[in-house]
Amino acid sequence: QVQLVESGGGLVQAGDSLRLSCAASGFRANYYARAWFRQAPGKEREFVAGITWTGSVTYYADSVKGRFTISKDNRKNTVYLQVSSLKPEDTAIYYCAAAPTDIPQNMAGHWPYWGQGTQVTVSS
Repeated sequence: QVQLVESGGGLVQAGDSLRLSCAASGFRANYYARAWFRQAPGKEREFVAGITWTGSVTYYADSVKGRFTISKDNRKNTVYLQVSSLKPEDTAIYYCAAAPTDIPQNMAGHWPYWGQGTQVTVSS
């Protein structure tokens, strides 16, 4: 049974940093791409960052390039999202996702497995 558990969210001020974690179980990390999405109140879930199953290639939404970094530890079956220079518009629930594919897709419908989400709130 696949399970994804996020952690690391919180209430921070603009300009602060956080590290989000997503621990996975029930599948082999080497054969799954991983991603982070976020959803703000009243908005659709949007792609934030993705990483291939080897961890060698990463993808980012334009809105977070240069500020967010996704990484993957296959030994721990855990993916991380380092979020820096946070802005109030980054406020959202952050979800991690997993899919048995090499290349991560930026459409939520391509991801069969999801965590429960972790709230990130950025005050100005």
